[in-house]
Amino acid sequence: MHLNMSENNCPFEERDRDRLPPILNHSLDRGPKFPFPSYGSFISTLNHKRESGSHSLSSPFLLPAVKQVRELPPICPDVRQKHRISIDVLPPEVKARFFSEPIIPIRTKTAKEFQEDVERATISGDWKQVHDFYLTTFDSFLELNGAFKKEANAPFNTTEDSGINIKFVNIVYDALLHTPADTQKSVLKGIINSLLREWKGPRTKDDLRAYFVLVQNPQYTSPATYVIYAHLLRQIAALAETDHHFLMHWFKKLPQKRFKQLVERLQLFITTRLFPAKPEELPPMAKCSWWIPSATKVLSLLNAANTISSPPIIPFTDLYNLTLDHIDFMEDYHTWQAHGNSNRFTFCQFPFILSTVVKKAIIQRDSEQQMISMARQTLVDKVSRRQRVDMSLLFLNIKVRRLQLVSDSLDELSRKRADLKKKLKVTFVGEAGLDMGGLTKEWFLLLIRQIFHTDYGMFTYVKESQCHWFSSWKCDNYSEFRLVGALMGLAVYNSITLDIRFPPCVYKKLLTPPIVPCDLDTTVGMATLTLDDLQQIMPDLAHGLGELLSYEGNVEEDFYTTFQVFQEELGVIKSYNLKPGGDKIPVTNLNRKEYVQLYIDFLLNKSIYRQFAAFYHGFHSVCASNALMLLRPEEVEILVCGSPNLDMGSLQRVVQYEGYSKTDPTIRAFWDVVLPFPLELQKKLLHFTTGSDRVPVGGMADLNFKISKIDVSTDWLPVSHTCFNQICLPPYKSKKELRQKLTIAISNAEGFGLE
Repeated sequence: MHLNMSENNCPFEERDRDRLPPILNHSLDRGPKFPFPSYGSFISTLNHKRESGSHSLSSPFLLPAVKQVRELPPICPDVRQKHRISIDVLPPEVKARFFSEPIIPIRTKTAKEFQEDVERATISGDWKQVHDFYLTTFDSFLELNGAFKKEANAPFNTTEDSGINIKFVNIVYDALLHTPADTQKSVLKGIINSLLREWKGPRTKDDLRAYFVLVQNPQYTSPATYVIYAHLLRQIAALAETDHHFLMHWFKKLPQKRFKQLVERLQLFITTRLFPAKPEELPPMAKCSWWIPSATKVLSLLNAANTISSPPIIPFTDLYNLTLDHIDFMEDYHTWQAHGNSNRFTFCQFPFILSTVVKKAIIQRDSEQQMISMARQTLVDKVSRRQRVDMSLLFLNIKVRRLQLVSDSLDELSRKRADLKKKLKVTFVGEAGLDMGGLTKEWFLLLIRQIFHTDYGMFTYVKESQCHWFSSWKCDNYSEFRLVGALMGLAVYNSITLDIRFPPCVYKKLLTPPIVPCDLDTTVGMATLTLDDLQQIMPDLAHGLGELLSYEGNVEEDFYTTFQVFQEELGVIKSYNLKPGGDKIPVTNLNRKEYVQLYIDFLLNKSIYRQFAAFYHGFHSVCASNALMLLRPEEVEILVCGSPNLDMGSLQRVVQYEGYSKTDPTIRAFWDVVLPFPLELQKKLLHFTTGSDRVPVGGMADLNFKISKIDVSTDWLPVSHTCFNQICLPPYKSKKELRQKLTIAISNAEGFGLE
């Protein structure tokens, strides 16, 4: 081992500290009644040592605390040397202090013993023993491993087991917030020392374990600790990809409560840095522009851990930062488009943090900008030719006859493909009236009802899963599937919630790929699907295939099947080989996994490829935007069909009244009945009134729900106008009468496209 001694060398302590931006004092001094004393004097001391630099090392062989250092630190005597000094020429007593791997101190304190110490301290008021435990444990990465590692010097180099006693960590952190202020201060001081002490070179798994423990500290909830938290996050964000892989899998093993707390602390940190309640509590943004990128990158590890967990640890919506709804997200989006996933940070690089509201707005504004650009060019062309400018060219104008609704709609959308990104306006031939939104919604509802009816033949309705799936019949023209795709795109663009029951895998396929390939021969919609996807469409078949995979007997002899499947098409049974010569290849214990995967791929991809490809291109003809790359399949479903999460309390706050006021007895009785309704009846009420049992992306406020008075006999049932999201109530005299009539009405409304 050799050390390179050159004039560029600097003291070990100074050089490593320069890897971190200075920790600013004032951020630790703010806040009334904050339990942690000021770190001003502590940081000042560190900065003073830092500024003194090499002058503090007067002895030619003055070494730092080498028992915790993996490599021999550079020696910087006052006499500059340019030759290489071998470790072999050092005195034996110096050489003996260095280890190829640091030795973790043996700590014997158990979780039970620690709890007993805390209980005694709480009763007696003598916290010295507990204080000493925290002081020692958080003094260094090695001490953290010594305290919390299951076996001090065992490797634990797997993603499945961090080697950390998580229960002990949780006990120590839960107790920390109830200890005296000087104990809490000592923990933060130890973390600062540990972060400043860190060395260059690849991290060991013990280093990762220390980061894993430190990031769970519950003290990072106040701006006074954010400078320390930021430096910790920066070091974690800068780790190698392999190290991130380990941390991701270790985060996956955390209890849901602790995982969610980690997410919430990171989100609060990002929110506070963006919109601080007291800006003076934090350093100027110009000096800590790296805070938010570091926190977002660490949050992305938690998102990855959540994504690979089955089921997810928390809903993906819990990773949204709703504060970002109020930033200039279009500027962020344009920066991302210009620079991609380069070193220039944008939130669009981490789309999991952006809410569906933001993503929908980006898609709509991106499409609007494309539409405005086209409309401007059209206007310029008209004016340059001195032609009369018709303002209708700014809209997608659809004229249809009710009796030829599907064919007329298909013709109109085919002829006006260049206008699909314009605002939609619908006219029914022979009917007077302007489209103020009601006619557009009626057009969508009627089209969906006809196209998804089983008699129409385009889609089949699977009773077991209560969803629609593509018919596999073959034909020469798949333009009607393109129409359905375009309808879905138009619904997103025009903020119409469709009552469509597609399984989740349809939205996976719609994003495969998220951007339409330039090469028209490139396959689209061929997603990698699993038995879980099939379960959501054909549960009985999925169960049978699952039984085949788990069968313990002789598959070939007992099942007697081959790599061939049979499918009914328009009353005719047809056979298909899952692979060349499949009808002659028996399914065995060895190849049954391949058989199941090929069967799923055939059913959900290959057998409906042409139908789905037309559907895919129809959707993307309207929603062609790079913003689609920001979306999860579940978010595409929410954009098209709305959210299944109902909040009738929110609806009550935003509802509009016509002929009634919120204090009228009928209205008070209505809410007294509706708010306690079971979820199923609440969904039926929403479906009865709006044509869908889901909520738009913007929430109940975007529903424009209206309750109107209708002056008829109270013997009448309530009626609705789904095109206007309006329910009409007679002036019922009692709550009992209203409940009875309303329940009858909403329970007997016909669903669209369902049998």
